[in-house]
Amino acid sequence: MDIAIEIVALVAVVAAGAALARRIGISAPLLLVVIGIAASYLPFVPRVELSHEVVLVGFLPPLLYSAAIKTSLVDFSKHRRSIGLLSVGLVAFTTAGVGLVAYWLLGPSMVSENPLPLWAAFAIGAVVAPPDAVAATAIAKKVGLPRRVVTILEGESLLNDATALVCLRTAIAAALITPTFLHVGLDFLRAAGGGVAIGLVVAFVLAKVRKRFTDPVLDTTLSLTAPFIAYVAAENHYVHASGVLAVVVTGLLLGHKAPIIQSAASRISERTNWRTFQFLLENTVFLLIGLQTRWILDDLSRSPLSAWTIATATIGVFAATVLLRPIWLFPVTYLSRRILGRSRPGPVSVQALVVVSWAGMRGVVTLAAVFVLPEDTPHREVLVFMALVVTAGTLLLQGSTLPWLVRRLRLPGPDPAEDALQEAAVLQGAHRAAEVTLDELVTPNDPPEVVSLLRQRGESRALAAWERLGRPETDLETPSEAYRRLRMAMLETERAHILKVRDDGLVADEVLQRAQIALDIEESILDRAEADDVGGTSENLSAPPSPVAECEHLASAPCVLTPKTPDGCEECLRDGGTWVHLRLCLGCGHVGCCDSSPARHASKHFDETAHPVMRSFEPGETWRWCFVDEKLG
Repeated sequence: MDIAIEIVALVAVVAAGAALARRIGISAPLLLVVIGIAASYLPFVPRVELSHEVVLVGFLPPLLYSAAIKTSLVDFSKHRRSIGLLSVGLVAFTTAGVGLVAYWLLGPSMVSENPLPLWAAFAIGAVVAPPDAVAATAIAKKVGLPRRVVTILEGESLLNDATALVCLRTAIAAALITPTFLHVGLDFLRAAGGGVAIGLVVAFVLAKVRKRFTDPVLDTTLSLTAPFIAYVAAENHYVHASGVLAVVVTGLLLGHKAPIIQSAASRISERTNWRTFQFLLENTVFLLIGLQTRWILDDLSRSPLSAWTIATATIGVFAATVLLRPIWLFPVTYLSRRILGRSRPGPVSVQALVVVSWAGMRGVVTLAAVFVLPEDTPHREVLVFMALVVTAGTLLLQGSTLPWLVRRLRLPGPDPAEDALQEAAVLQGAHRAAEVTLDELVTPNDPPEVVSLLRQRGESRALAAWERLGRPETDLETPSEAYRRLRMAMLETERAHILKVRDDGLVADEVLQRAQIALDIEESILDRAEADDVGGTSENLSAPPSPVAECEHLASAPCVLTPKTPDGCEECLRDGGTWVHLRLCLGCGHVGCCDSSPARHASKHFDETAHPVMRSFEPGETWRWCFVDEKLG
């Protein structure tokens, strides 16, 4: 019962802390670390000690897997050079640099009795080397970093744990034997190659099995076990491969193949369950980091080293951990461009490099890995304290100042309006392709009203996306917004009727539950559409990087043209109609309302004149659309 109460209290504090962080507008990891530090000194809070087995086997695999299945394999491949330089090169560089600093400050030159051996110095370097996956992405997405920077940070944090743990294992082994460069290289290749191979095999087998699972509950259950299957298969005594790499490879491949091997219901169920699982795990991790503070400091008080020596060594290791990242990042990025040429996505800006160099927050892997050190390691309590200071210090220092740095550098984040524009173009193209399929499948025996309804449903998604691209100054309600408002009112009435029938006890409860589930599914779709509309517009809309050269109509059309009716839609002004959004024909200057408006005069104008290109006539929007090739420019 005591353990059960502690677990319930832990989850309750995590939920309350995350809710408070959202309310006051700060990062949940930072607040939970502070709460944990304060709680560790409360007399009624029990001593909580993190076991490295619990973290490395219980926490790390699901956290990495949940991040991997949401990471784009295509984007990951595009940035593989940057990710490799950070996850392998930087970790090795940090391990060596911090190790030398620790050996200089606690080695024979500074400590006369029982100095820190060289292998232990490199071990602490490996412990503090890897930035944390959760901390980096949680803070990076909150401050609105460019997606390319977020992808690089995510990719780095997915792979750097494997490099750090291999370095740590090699450093500890050096206490017994003197490893050669060949030994270290072969050990790394075995860990990396074995981890990738195990991940490929596990992903292949699970993909085959999950194709046969039609029940979302069974499929989600298998998904929750996938990271542990991959990790245990790689880390067993016969293979000795990297479980971290196996989990990451499995997650990347299964996430990439999800639209093929899973049903829509399974994907929705998996996404919802993993969001909950990830929320609990990652926030619990940061609370546990803070809860380690008191007992680590109690153990530190028994160290034979002086307070000055401990403070000097700790500050030196912390400073080295923070400074070695930019020292590596800037020259290596420059040299890689000179030697290998520019990467396929193009060079990263200096401002982005500054942000990446400062986004080196450490997390639970650092605090767990330090407990892997043997109990008889000289000054082990000091090394544990160093890991705590580096973890909490980088979270609080870099995590709290990263938003200010992004604003100071004016690094542009994702533009919601540009996202809406690309989404509308994708949905428009998908709808056109679906209409072709529908035309091929329709037979004379199919009811015309069913065919019309199918066309309308497919078209409504694209039109709703187009509506997000601009708002008139009168704030007129769009057709999609009117549909959502009226349909939500209808659903509320339908649900009230079902509840009345339930209370009367005239219909079996199982039947009523199926009816309620149908209403819940429809309402959740409406809720999601409403949530997506929040912040969906922008005052300044730039066209996305769609290659205009591929469309001769966009290339030859003028960018601007004098409108015939600058006050609004020509037909609506003439007939007394209303419009939602306006489009300008770049062939004759006609102003018409777009397809998200009731009358759709812009498309009708194209049907009558065949003028191929129109431009948005909404304030601040500069995108153009080719009716013929269905391309943006």
